[in-house]
Amino acid sequence: MQDRQARPPFFSQIDVSQIGASPNRPASSEFNAEVVYLLKELLAAQDRQNELLEELLNQLNAAQRQRAMELGQWRQANPHLARRCREAAEVLAKVQTEYLENLTAEVANNSESLLDGEFMLNEFVDRFGPRVAHLNSLLQLLYQLGCAPDQPPSKSNR
Repeated sequence: MQDRQARPPFFSQIDVSQIGASPNRPASSEFNAEVVYLLKELLAAQDRQNELLEELLNQLNAAQRQRAMELGQWRQANPHLARRCREAAEVLAKVQTEYLENLTAEVANNSESLLDGEFMLNEFVDRFGPRVAHLNSLLQLLYQLGCAPDQPPSKSNR
């Protein structure tokens, strides 16, 4: 309770109204001109930043469209393989679900030793980590190759 009272407040009030011309401030018209100039400079810099962000976004979108077009062409050239990729992804999704159930059961059964010992945590990560990472990569690849050309991979399938 005392700690709260000892801290300074998060918000404070500052009076920004001009009471009178202070001797160390430039004349009002000079000050206003400088403020206007600085605001124009800030606006120009922000406009340039927006232009650069638009260019970056356009480049990223172009790369995504190119990749989607290449995937569509691959699927059209290999419809049987695309269908097999989709089937494999569905099977591996079930395998992943079962594997995650085993992983979470392992965590629940060994929660104390995982919290207490770095050795046990390292063993757990070494045991489950690479397989989860590789399985996720394979699933992502198979979903991308196996989904219908006009249908992006759904998040619910992952």
